[in-house]
Amino acid sequence: MPFGKSTRVQLVPAALRPWYSFDPIDCGGGLSSSSASVLAANRGSLAFLADLCYFKTRSCRRRKGSGRGLRGGAGTMLWLVRLSGLCSAAMVMVVLSPSFQSFPPAEAIRSSHYLRTPGGRYHRVAAVSDFADRYGFRRAPSFSNAADCEVPSANGTSVCDPSLVHIAITLDEEYLRGSIAAVHSVLTHARCPESVFFHFLVSQPGLEPVVRSAFPGLRFKAYYFDPDRVRGLISTSVRQALEQPLNYARNYLADILERCVRRVIYLDSDLVVVDDIAKLWRTGLGSRAVGAPEYCHANFTKYFTPRFWSDQRLAAAFAGRRPCYFNTGVMVLDLVRWRRFGYTRQIEQWMEVQKGGEAPGGPGRIYELGSLPPFLLVFAGHVAPIEHRWNQHGLGGDNVKGSCRDLHAGPVSLLHWSGSGKPWARLDSNRPCPLDHLWAPYDLYGPAVA
Repeated sequence: MPFGKSTRVQLVPAALRPWYSFDPIDCGGGLSSSSASVLAANRGSLAFLADLCYFKTRSCRRRKGSGRGLRGGAGTMLWLVRLSGLCSAAMVMVVLSPSFQSFPPAEAIRSSHYLRTPGGRYHRVAAVSDFADRYGFRRAPSFSNAADCEVPSANGTSVCDPSLVHIAITLDEEYLRGSIAAVHSVLTHARCPESVFFHFLVSQPGLEPVVRSAFPGLRFKAYYFDPDRVRGLISTSVRQALEQPLNYARNYLADILERCVRRVIYLDSDLVVVDDIAKLWRTGLGSRAVGAPEYCHANFTKYFTPRFWSDQRLAAAFAGRRPCYFNTGVMVLDLVRWRRFGYTRQIEQWMEVQKGGEAPGGPGRIYELGSLPPFLLVFAGHVAPIEHRWNQHGLGGDNVKGSCRDLHAGPVSLLHWSGSGKPWARLDSNRPCPLDHLWAPYDLYGPAVA
């Protein structure tokens, strides 16, 4: 390998450099004492190895300039190769330790492409295009506000800008394609797309650069949701996807988002918006903390087990209410009221009742689905009604077969593939349902179509 005059040897493989450069202390804290100890212990080793390898390489370059260089004999070359291999192996051993690969347990991860090395210098993480290539997403067209949009305030780059429309959505590898399409649809139909701020809930690293590559001008922030926060409360469900901890992150939005965020629209990852999202944002909630389309014709009793309805103490939860089914994949949340009444804890308490009932010797489960029933127990009958056009749900069929379904009667502002059938999977298998073709224009996965 030739050595240029200004080349510093990079012994750590490119795919691993972001982890080698990563300094959890700069990302919001929250390190355990053991992780911090390992980090402190390894910093010196990394710095020593890097400096040693660089010193030896620099020495070779000096010898080359004096006429000896790498031509000083096969022994010198063999020695250099062995040293390089030793340094690389040592660095990789350190990099691959669990302490360095653990995701920082902070509530919020700041948007940044720069990570600090042990030496104190800042280096750019692998280019976002590298991440885009890994996941195969192409860049969306740019979007601009219409002339009559409200001008952002002086602190327009802040999440606390009162002129912003706030949207929360989860990001994970399994549903990443759906999340990217959902964002694309919002921007496509928003009159003021530059005034929309996305809050992404994540439980794994490496997805934020994908978003920034697909949407370079997007206003967003990624927040880490610790799966252990809810894992012990989750009971088995009719579909494994409903048991994923990130599916419960919506319960904690009032705790995770900044206190200045007073309202947020929560969207699932398997939907597309075909109307201006600002219309949904302006929906009045009155004295309610949750706004959603309600479906009072649905058989509400089926969402809970006979054991629940036979226990008067449990069934009394709906006393004085007229509970109706609503889908939690599209909601407008008043976070101020949510925090005031402690609704997160109320949801957790019902999940604890469920876990206690399904335990060995327990009285039995009170529901079979995932995150929906606890929401119904707390909010059903106390929901601000929103037009049905904002959640044409059920397009993914049921939770088992995922069969094709038609739209409900009436206008459409949002298409939602709730159920087990997802449009990207059916399109890829060449067995799409007719309505799946309405999702396809927002899909950014794969090469551009000529």
